[in-house]
Amino acid sequence: MEQPSPSGGSEELSESEESVYSGLEDSGSDSESSGNDPEEEEEEEEGEEEEEEEASGSPSAPQTQFSQVKGAPAKRKALEDDSPLEGQQDLLARDEYEQDSSDEEDIRNTVGNIPMEWYQDFPHVGYDLDGRRIFKPLRSKDELDLFLEKMENPEYWRTVQDPQTGADVRLSEEQLELVRRLQRGHFGDVNFNPYEPAVDFFSHEVRIHPVTNRPADKRSFIPSLVEKEKVSKLVHAIKMGWIQPRKPKENVPTFYDLWAQEDPNSILGRHKMHVPAPKIPLPGHAESYNPPPEFLLSPEEELSWEQQEPSERRLNFLPRRFPSLRAVPAYPRFIHERFERCLDLYLCPRQRKMRVNVDPEDLIPKLPKPRDLQPFPTTQALIYRGHSSLVRTLSVSPSGQWLVSGSDDGTLRFWEVISARCLRTVPVGSAVKSVAWNPNPNICLVAAAVEEQVLLLNPGLGDRLLVAGTDQLLDSWEAPQEQRVQPVQWIPASPEERAKGIRLRVQHDKPVTQVTWHAKGDYWASVLRNPGGRQVLIHQSSRRWSQDPFRKSPGMIQCVQFHPIRPYFLVASQRSVRIYNLLRQELTKKLQSNCQWISSMAVHPGGDNVICGSYDSKLAWFDLDLSTRPYRLLRHHRRALRAVSFHRRYPLFASASDDGTVIVCHGMVYNDLLQNALLVPLKVLKGHVPTLDLGVLDVAFHPQQPWLFSSGADGTVRLYT
Repeated sequence: MEQPSPSGGSEELSESEESVYSGLEDSGSDSESSGNDPEEEEEEEEGEEEEEEEASGSPSAPQTQFSQVKGAPAKRKALEDDSPLEGQQDLLARDEYEQDSSDEEDIRNTVGNIPMEWYQDFPHVGYDLDGRRIFKPLRSKDELDLFLEKMENPEYWRTVQDPQTGADVRLSEEQLELVRRLQRGHFGDVNFNPYEPAVDFFSHEVRIHPVTNRPADKRSFIPSLVEKEKVSKLVHAIKMGWIQPRKPKENVPTFYDLWAQEDPNSILGRHKMHVPAPKIPLPGHAESYNPPPEFLLSPEEELSWEQQEPSERRLNFLPRRFPSLRAVPAYPRFIHERFERCLDLYLCPRQRKMRVNVDPEDLIPKLPKPRDLQPFPTTQALIYRGHSSLVRTLSVSPSGQWLVSGSDDGTLRFWEVISARCLRTVPVGSAVKSVAWNPNPNICLVAAAVEEQVLLLNPGLGDRLLVAGTDQLLDSWEAPQEQRVQPVQWIPASPEERAKGIRLRVQHDKPVTQVTWHAKGDYWASVLRNPGGRQVLIHQSSRRWSQDPFRKSPGMIQCVQFHPIRPYFLVASQRSVRIYNLLRQELTKKLQSNCQWISSMAVHPGGDNVICGSYDSKLAWFDLDLSTRPYRLLRHHRRALRAVSFHRRYPLFASASDDGTVIVCHGMVYNDLLQNALLVPLKVLKGHVPTLDLGVLDVAFHPQQPWLFSSGADGTVRLYT
């Protein structure tokens, strides 16, 4: 858009007016500019730049300077002119009245001398002569656009934004030089000399002639009545004692005591974070010029002192004796030591650290003392000797009177608990992997896993009525009319086997690794070593019926347990424990053990807690009401755990390991669901000798007493009471 100048003779605007004015109009006009092509805009910009270059020497330049004298923002054009001053003077003299610039303050900003903040919320910055708005340049650039422009535009560093119009202005070399001079603290004018010789108008020397020719006032000769009244009042106040004359200051020298403690009320002491500097220790007898003889070093001590490292020396100097103080030479390290002391005081970051005053004892959980948690087994009472190879498994009768142990020497041995007497030995021909006494006190029956079969034995110990009742129960079974397909074969014992006590042989197709009874005493489960195939079977003794509870094998099964109260069945695979509901025939819960390889498992008599031992020497305690993750991981053993067990009546559990120890722990479970279980390690029981890299292989608690049985690789069974 072209704007006619006030005088008709001028054909076009000055370069600054036209470039900025047209730029504003193009950038912000409503509909006219919105349809322009980017290419056309680029051509227009190039044309404007050429016009600017041509107009740099045009006669309209002085007029621009004239308009800038009035305080308008167009000062920058004055610096862009490279024409000499004399030529401008001629132009001014010639063109002074050619153009009338009285009402032309500044064509770029027509809002007048008002704060530009008023226009912050408006899209325009003023109006042109036709009453149309002059729009601000479009500011739609985000941070990314600004960054790209900063990287790509080589002139970005010298481009500033005009606060009155919002347009980008490129600073010239003269303007940059002016900015640099102002930043350095110099004067803006290059020709100004700040070091010109000063003219001393009023000198300290007494001159003959006065500086001014003005005659003295008349009042300078007449005494002042007001001053006379003030002086009389002061004299009266001094006489009456109302005004005390100032006492002369006593010139008492002040000393700084190097060794005194810092006054807490001093200026530094009142500072909140101030920490007083440490004081140098007071000089002692060794520093004296005439020390007592015991402080002087002998030649041997001097030699050893010189051979020591400077940091290891008790004294950093050698005590010497001089006849008088005048004979003492200067200390050679005085300046060096004072410099180090100053560095210590200056560089030491003496800032008060707000430490939390916590007693380390408070961080340890307050566990009850073991003697408050008695009774628990503490000492080895009996050793049951008789097996010639490692004793893999043991089990206690429900009455607590008898004990059965199975060994790799191919025998089952029945012991009397109180006397450690072997009452009966049953040879089975192969290593006994697992043995379990029926928990029902009305049945006298033992299950033993030997290779691919499970033997059901009636040991014939204790009450004869009980023994006879057990045989009668087993013999009362009648074969069903139709033959059912079972995964195992129930084979009655031969007369020779019945003489040994064997009543039934349950033949499996794979080696059996574990047998365990249900709490009622009729059902029992067996685990087979058959990866990928059938691994768990549940049997019913009274009906001689067996079934496979799983259609699909849940991994490599290590051990299984019946829940003591609910109809649940716990299956421990290599890394997890699955809990199945036998009535609904569905998976209820899956416990993640955080262990590499589970070796054993035990269920709390209350039924809500499970412990698992693992071959990577961890014991995981699960709270079934709390989470599927371990409530606590105990790492008390140094080697693999082989067996874990709960006591039926006392809050005790034990773990056996290959390091030859059994650790007894207190495990109190509360009825209050909000209170977590209390686990306290109580006692490390030793006695078994590790053999063939194996230690204690099985543990079991006495049903009534706080006693613990353990079987080890050394061929012994031990009782701890």
